Amino acid sequence: MTDVLTTQNPGWTTASAILFDLDGVLTPTATVHEEAWKQLFEGYLTSRPDVPGYREEDYFDHIDGKPRFDGVRDFLASRGIVLPEGSSTDGSDGSAGAGPAGGDSANEDPSRATVQGLGNRKNQVFNDIVSAGVEPFEGSVRFLEAALDRGLKVAVVSSSRNAPAVLKAAGLNGHFDVVVDGVVAAAEGLPGKPNPATYNYAAQLLGLPSEECVVVEDAVSGVQAGHAGTFHSVIGVDRGAGRQTLLDAGATRVVNDLQELL
Repeated sequence: MTDVLTTQNPGWTTASAILFDLDGVLTPTATVHEEAWKQLFEGYLTSRPDVPGYREEDYFDHIDGKPRFDGVRDFLASRGIVLPEGSSTDGSDGSAGAGPAGGDSANEDPSRATVQGLGNRKNQVFNDIVSAGVEPFEGSVRFLEAALDRGLKVAVVSSSRNAPAVLKAAGLNGHFDVVVDGVVAAAEGLPGKPNPATYNYAAQLLGLPSEECVVVEDAVSGVQAGHAGTFHSVIGVDRGAGRQTLLDAGATRVVNDLQELL
């Protein structure tokens, strides 16, 4: 498979809307997520010396682009670990699964060693880092502005429950009337990526058929979601997943920066 545009695969300018993933596409917060997951699982696994430690590739293999608690479950499954689901308040004291970095071990309090507890702790680590501010990718902002100048509609489709806060921190919230994030997906009962449901829902909110919407993604699971739907095209942005990996996942075209499309 190649990423060369053809008459059957025209450029983004023939679409009616652009559906953007957030972390890693519009903002460099994918690296913040990656660091937060690393801190979480390195800490948690200090209580599980019987399993392999956390590795950089684990983020792309099991976590990237997925709803937070799915990422917890899938990573744990890769280590043969099954934890109770727990409740939404587990780990809300800020130390769930933190291990040495959080001041104690995850197994000292049962509420911290749950799927919800680990996921909540990861979210707290992420928010601590993001609170210092977010600078969006310059090339992505230029592409966004070009799309708006052409009259295209835009939406954000993110697995993160922090999407509105990140958009505000990056100064981009004024551009998007439609934001489908993890909170919206949970409220609407929509399955997360790689299922295309959240992207389809965004197109519906924009009042457009999916065939007129371009999906822009940096995560394998997100590209798979776009490919699984009936979208105009799927643009992959290589922020570390790998160009060929994104093409294999179903990307129509892969770029290193969205400015390449201008």
